[in-house]
Amino acid sequence: MNNEQPVIVGLDIGTTKIAAIAGRKNEHGKVEILGFGRSNSNGVKHGQVLNIDETIKAILAALNNCFASNPHLDIKEVYVGIAGHHIKSLQTRGDIVRHDSNEEITQREVDQLIADQYKTYIPAGDQIIDVIPQEFTVDNFQNIANPIGYGGVKVGANFHIITGDKNAIRNINRAVEKSGLITKDMVLQPLASASAVMASEDLEAGVAIVDIGGGTTDLAVFYESILKHTAVIPFGGENITNDIKTGLGVLKTQAEQMKVQFGSALVNEANANAYITIPGLRGMPAKEISVKNLAGIIQARMSEIMDFVSYHLKQVGLDNRMLNGGIVLTGGGSQLKHLIQLTEYVTGLNARIGLPNEHLASGHIEELSKPAYATCIGLILKGYSDFEHNRKQFESTHRKVEIPETLKVAEPIDEPEAEEEIITREKVRNRKGLRDFWGKFKDGIIDLFKEEEDQHL
Repeated sequence: MNNEQPVIVGLDIGTTKIAAIAGRKNEHGKVEILGFGRSNSNGVKHGQVLNIDETIKAILAALNNCFASNPHLDIKEVYVGIAGHHIKSLQTRGDIVRHDSNEEITQREVDQLIADQYKTYIPAGDQIIDVIPQEFTVDNFQNIANPIGYGGVKVGANFHIITGDKNAIRNINRAVEKSGLITKDMVLQPLASASAVMASEDLEAGVAIVDIGGGTTDLAVFYESILKHTAVIPFGGENITNDIKTGLGVLKTQAEQMKVQFGSALVNEANANAYITIPGLRGMPAKEISVKNLAGIIQARMSEIMDFVSYHLKQVGLDNRMLNGGIVLTGGGSQLKHLIQLTEYVTGLNARIGLPNEHLASGHIEELSKPAYATCIGLILKGYSDFEHNRKQFESTHRKVEIPETLKVAEPIDEPEAEEEIITREKVRNRKGLRDFWGKFKDGIIDLFKEEEDQHL
């Protein structure tokens, strides 16, 4: 049965990595991964494509790795994730008066209501990326999740409209097209991640998805299964790496390695007597770095990100009493040690790591269940939502593609080339008395950062 379903490909163009994942739903409605490739990203800063040629090279490298994992794949169209400082959101309201109030409301009328919102006035230079219905009304009846089948004179809805900078969107499309692909649709990354790590009960309980990427941290807030707010916070894992590089006077590759291997988001949890030895450059003496100092730098930046999350939750009136599902951390940056504890401390909400295995078929390699691939898995789910609701044209015949054995084994495949070992003598040296020591915005906060960037240009 699942061979009658299309193969959907998600392409996550991130600041630190580009991932291409091909998937198909099986007879149980779970996504089977048919191809997986990734590459180190160049040319992307803070979620925006700045150097198109470098981005094309990285996309092609990820695609080649995907084809290497499964030579039977034929990839033409992709669902692409979008993020970046330029993303904004606004709330609108739309209504239509029906011609025949005796007939039941149809999908065509709902589609018309959504299509009308694309005519909403937005500032010059921006473009509407997505229109998401929040709740519908039929005559005097409020808060209807799906109005199809209802009868009434007037049907309306509140909408969450996501916009982005035209040039930034054009750059993404150009990089994808020059890589020999067609952009089937563009999806806001936190919404893709949310669909990958969330079940319906999570969305109903109220939850904030915090997707910590390399260049940005993306936020999506749901309450009673309705998308209430989206935001892009202009800091991510790369900012932490740069803070370590500057604060400790090390190379960027060393800073990244220290963050991943020894980093903690809480100073109190770092071992006060542990030190990392960094070899000196060109005959300079080796440098010893305190693990506690490293944690202090990480905690300062992560606290700032979580302060932004708290700020946005307060802006939309969804404080800690409202979100029973708490905060779900996903993305590559969510794997920092003790981040859950820091998030709970700063926001006052329960927190957990969101893994993209909620809708993933069992038996896949462990690598695919990492939070870093939540956006890609979510893009595949978005494609299936379009297919199941006849929202886009899909090929009527589908080739039979099996899950390759390499994606069923325990080792990850097609990892990027190993970086040269920088920390050659990573030794954690224990000194006397060794003990275990013990986060659619109308507020304009992102505009502030845009203005600052413009001033620097």
